[in-house]
Amino acid sequence: MRTELINIIPVLPSQDIERDVAWYRTYVGFDVVHSDEMYAVLRRGTLYLHLQWHADTADDPLLGGSVIRILVYNIEELFAEFIKRGTVAKDKLRKSTPWNTHEFGFYDLNKNAVFFVEEVRDLD
Repeated sequence: MRTELINIIPVLPSQDIERDVAWYRTYVGFDVVHSDEMYAVLRRGTLYLHLQWHADTADDPLLGGSVIRILVYNIEELFAEFIKRGTVAKDKLRKSTPWNTHEFGFYDLNKNAVFFVEEVRDLD
């Protein structure tokens, strides 16, 4: 039997769990499943995102610069929502990229890049 990839649940570093949970609720539309001072689990529909606190020291680096790409269908409705939320500007949707996607992205408060991507499908 072949392996089937079901989902991805990224764990992003955070300097302030409470602040970042509020940001993801307001600007990305995620609901809180669990949250404490060290770890949070967020959900939007079937997507889950985890946040883990890091001290941003040599022994516990925050790192930053993580990137996640979330595959979606019908990206324009989601893009319009994020414009209303103030998450992205109207000119940030890249349509028909050379790698056959429509996509937009933004940085969270810890400089993690979050991209929403729709694959361009042949309608033939």
